[in-house]
Order: sequence, then C-alpha cells, then structure tokens
Amino acid sequence: MDIYSSIFEHIDMRSFSNLWYWIALAVMWSSVSHWVMGVPYDLVTRARRVGGQSEQDLLDIVRINSNRLLYIVDTSGLIIMAVCCFVFSGLAILGFFYGVEFAQAIFLLLFPACFVMLVNISAARRLRRQEATLETVSKTLTRCRVFTQIIGMFAILVTAFWGMYQNFTVGVLGW
Repeated sequence: MDIYSSIFEHIDMRSFSNLWYWIALAVMWSSVSHWVMGVPYDLVTRARRVGGQSEQDLLDIVRINSNRLLYIVDTSGLIIMAVCCFVFSGLAILGFFYGVEFAQAIFLLLFPACFVMLVNISAARRLRRQEATLETVSKTLTRCRVFTQIIGMFAILVTAFWGMYQNFTVGVLGW
C-alpha cells in the first residue's frame, strides 16, 4: 500500500471540512484585528490609560510602522499589486472555474486581507498628514481596527457559507 494513500485515507484533505482550516481562519482574523497597522492594540489602550512612557512608545512605534509601510508602498507598491493580482486571479480561476477546493480555501482566506492592507495604508497616510498626538493616533488606529473587524466578520461569514455549501454539495466521501 502506498504511504500517501494511507495518509489521505485517514486524514480528510478537503479544505472546508478540515478543522485546521477553520482554526487557521480564526487565528488569522484574531491576529489581524489585534495587530492594527503592525501595532498591538493593547499598546493603544495602555497608552490611553497610563500615558507617560507608554504614550511615547505608542507614538514611536506608530511613526516607525507607518513610515515603513508607506516606504514599501511608494517604492514597490505597483509590483506587489501586480503579483497579488496574478496570484489571486490564478487562485480564483483554479478555485471557482476549475473547482479546486484548496484554491478556493486559500483565496477566501487571503483575499480579504488585501482590503485590510488598503485600510492600513489609508490609516498610515492619514497619520502622516496629521500631527502625531495620542488622541489622533488612537482615534485613527481604533477606526482602522473597527474597519478591519468589519472586513473580518464579512470574510468569515462568506467563507462559512461557501464552506457549508461545499460540504453539502460534495458529500461525505468527497464525490
């Protein structure tokens, strides 16, 4: 007996019926909503509550991360966008036209993250235009987090409905 057939016989390799896919989806959106623009959100709440050194740390890390993000976007944003369009169009064609479930799962996992990245870039540009005070930084990061959570809720909802549809359509034995 072949080792691969033995492994695939005991482990369900379909994406939407695999528990690890749903764990990865939950962990990804939890991490993305906690790390707003590369800044842990607990640092924002601590800076509001305590002030002092926490406030200075927040302003420094936001300045560093926003400058870094905008530098990457300004220098190689067009190339990154072209590669992302190539990858996502390939995943969409493989997944939804040819019916490859793994490509569907990866597309539904990663495509909404592009919208989160656009929200982060917009927040970084807004922070560059404004004076960096605790009020403006925390307001911008909170707004960015809320938009990220809205995108995440919508993405999880769409992924869950598509996954349930796939599981009902394909059946238990993968036929």
